Amino acid sequence: MKGKDDTSYDHEDNDDEVDHEDNDAASETKDGELTAASSKSSSINWIYSIVPYTIAVGPIGTFVQIFLLSELHSGLIVYSLVITLSNAIGIPAAIIWGFVADHYHKRKTIIVATYFSVTANLVAFLFIHTIAWTAILYTVFSFISAASATPLNLLVMETQTKSKWAVGFARFSMMSSVGTTLGLVLSAVWTGLLLQLTLLLLPLAILSVISAALSIWLIREPEYVFEREIIAMEHRSFYQRILALPLMFIKIPRLADFRSVFQGLRNELTSQIPILYLSIFFFYLASGIFNTSLTPSLLSAHSSTAEVFSVSLTGMVVQTAAFYFAGPYIQRRTLKTTALGGLAVRSLCYSLMGVSSLLVTGVAYLGTILVLYPIAAGIAFAAYYTASTVMIFNTLGHRSQASRLGVYSALVGIATTIGSIISGLTSFYIGYYATFILAGGCLACAAYLMSLISGERGTAIKIHAA
Repeated sequence: MKGKDDTSYDHEDNDDEVDHEDNDAASETKDGELTAASSKSSSINWIYSIVPYTIAVGPIGTFVQIFLLSELHSGLIVYSLVITLSNAIGIPAAIIWGFVADHYHKRKTIIVATYFSVTANLVAFLFIHTIAWTAILYTVFSFISAASATPLNLLVMETQTKSKWAVGFARFSMMSSVGTTLGLVLSAVWTGLLLQLTLLLLPLAILSVISAALSIWLIREPEYVFEREIIAMEHRSFYQRILALPLMFIKIPRLADFRSVFQGLRNELTSQIPILYLSIFFFYLASGIFNTSLTPSLLSAHSSTAEVFSVSLTGMVVQTAAFYFAGPYIQRRTLKTTALGGLAVRSLCYSLMGVSSLLVTGVAYLGTILVLYPIAAGIAFAAYYTASTVMIFNTLGHRSQASRLGVYSALVGIATTIGSIISGLTSFYIGYYATFILAGGCLACAAYLMSLISGERGTAIKIHAA
């Protein structure tokens, strides 16, 4: 598989060109042997241990939003500040846990510790009754749940030979999607039966413990370990890692790294990479704006807790199916065309949901969301994400890989954080309709910037959809 596309933002300099499949560093051990793992640790059965954990963490974001608004009766401004804080912590979390993965090679230990820590965090929610403590616990959850992302992706590569990486990541992606979907099903059924919302945390905590136990039993520490750089050298691992957590810092970006990326805007020949990064910034800004206000808009329209979980569930199911078909779809189109199509559809859906929030309420509003949200968060997101991730992957060169990946991750984290606070202020002072239309406008800006990227001739790229 070659993560390479004939676009003008690819590196003209041969020394900076990336051919990730042929990169020997991706498959050589320290002794120079072409192997990704010893025969003793070739089993991939440990992947099944992540299912209970993904069931447990899948609904937590929606749970906390509902808990803040329905149980603690938080105002929109305070609510948005809590979401902003949880988004902001993602940046230091990605940096810290990335360095931990580099310097402490016990994958099993980190993964098991993460599962037990998340369990303790979920149980702690049962004993809190204030907005302040909810904000603290949710921020802690966002921090510790990020710890396992890198070790899990590395473990797929370290416990399989290179020829089986694609199959390993496909199974890993499928198990993650199944777990998240089942978590939302459990939450929707639980609240639909009018069971107490906070008691939902008990089965979720138990499931996290089950994953920890299964990990202790199934995971063997690999004989050979890779550094994090290997993730960015292989398209499949990069794709899965960014999908799990869209922040990855091989090194902390400096001001000079931002200058290096964006000074190319002055020249038409070198402007493609900074334009791409700005487009992605507006995409994640829109996501932060929209996602922060979706749950409160549903609750204000008199949707039940079970119906809110059902919206998330519907979006997840459609997204999983859409990712399955995204790879073959891109094979027949250019990356730019696919990304633009995803942005246009997502922008239209956001704007229509904004209009709907202004004109209707109750069942009519819920019905509109159940139709438009899965299209935006499922079909449009899958198309855009798959195409844009390949484009980002193609901009990472050997000499600038760490700095460009750091700039990209910083932009994503900053955009999402800013989007959350903008969302709360706009919804509070103007209304949800303005918030959703504003998010649609940001996506229109992202589409405009994407349209400025030139030189793509639509070379087919082999992609295994997540």
